[in-house]
Amino acid sequence: MLKPTMFNELAIALNDQIQAVNPVAYEMLSALGKRIYFPSKGILSQSGEAKRLATKYNATIGTALRNHEAMCLPCIMDSLPGLTPNEALLYAPSYGQKPLREAWKAKILHDNPTLENLPFSLPVVTNGLTQALALAGDLFLDPGDAVLLPDMNWDNYLLNYSDRLQTNLHYWTFFQDGHLDIRAFAQALAGYASGQKVFVILNFPNNPTGYTPLENEGKALADALLATAERGVRVIALIDDAYYGLFFDPDCMKESLFCKLAGKSRNLLAIKADAATKECYVWGLRTGFLSFAIGGAEADSPLFTALEAKTAGLIRSTISNCSALSQRLVAKALTSGKFYEQRAANVAIMHERCDAVASTLASHPEYREHFVAYPFNSGYFMCIKVLKTTTAKLRRLLLDRYATGGIAMGDSDFRLAFSCVEKEQIPDLFATIYQACKDLA
Repeated sequence: MLKPTMFNELAIALNDQIQAVNPVAYEMLSALGKRIYFPSKGILSQSGEAKRLATKYNATIGTALRNHEAMCLPCIMDSLPGLTPNEALLYAPSYGQKPLREAWKAKILHDNPTLENLPFSLPVVTNGLTQALALAGDLFLDPGDAVLLPDMNWDNYLLNYSDRLQTNLHYWTFFQDGHLDIRAFAQALAGYASGQKVFVILNFPNNPTGYTPLENEGKALADALLATAERGVRVIALIDDAYYGLFFDPDCMKESLFCKLAGKSRNLLAIKADAATKECYVWGLRTGFLSFAIGGAEADSPLFTALEAKTAGLIRSTISNCSALSQRLVAKALTSGKFYEQRAANVAIMHERCDAVASTLASHPEYREHFVAYPFNSGYFMCIKVLKTTTAKLRRLLLDRYATGGIAMGDSDFRLAFSCVEKEQIPDLFATIYQACKDLA
């Protein structure tokens, strides 16, 4: 353990800000999380000061200018009509562009009205949702720390938290008898004692199953987390909202689970990881966000300011900053006045595809001899359980004989993305899978 005297003075100041509001939040930080800081007194601060005061000559920043405009290649700008070189090509702050951060927080509040009077931080811009997850891990996880996640999960969690950060992954059974297994989740949390720390990952709509809890199930998940925090366990709840908004069942939870946790306990830090990736249909723009909430921290709390600065420091130390062009495009979309209408039109298409999957399976009971579907009601995916062969064999045969692809997850679970299959093609997709299963049986 590093002694405080070995910390940079800026890290010490941020740590003091956090401890003054909620000492438990400081205890949750990893060793790196405690050491990291945003270099506000170095080159960046000198450049910022010169930007304000050096009205004659500003020779501080590493960009090439010509007549006060970013030097550019016309062959680049030809592809960017409507944007000036300064808008498209200059660096963004490590925190992200302020207009985008404010616009994304406004979108979060629009979609989650329950949050209106609950304090949470201004989102920090990340390089897609994957980096948001990585940054959360860097801030709060040391080797050997406990990470709790469902047994049906995105494989990048393993790569990030186990392989990269060397934590200990613990699993709870996601489904039992066709329902979300709330009891398994509560029992898993019961294994952590007062004074311990647990990092819990919850991803809804879930990848790979395409399941979002019903409202009562969401409340039960939140109640289990809050009860664990109230008996002295330091709970970090990472809410992965990658597929937020793609809800197709009127009974499923429509607001983020973050709403049920934000500010509810001094022992529970809620982290919202989300992104323009799926919500704005801009996968390659790599624009994600991290937001924080914890009991004891009010709006504009110094604790939030410190966590934002530490996150920006991690970004500065790794990729410096995220694409300014991507941020500009996303902010323009969010403030266009057409965003919600256009988003709803795409959600309607995805809803039709999900319904087509459900109706296809319902109208073909014979398929159940070879595979059954796990519950699904949202997102991009659904998952089937293969009964008479292995998913490795099924995947290979589908590719080699039927030119059809799916994702094998373990020996029996097979993920299918209806997000990239036209509604009219869905009946034939499942007929093809059924035929391949029969071939193998």
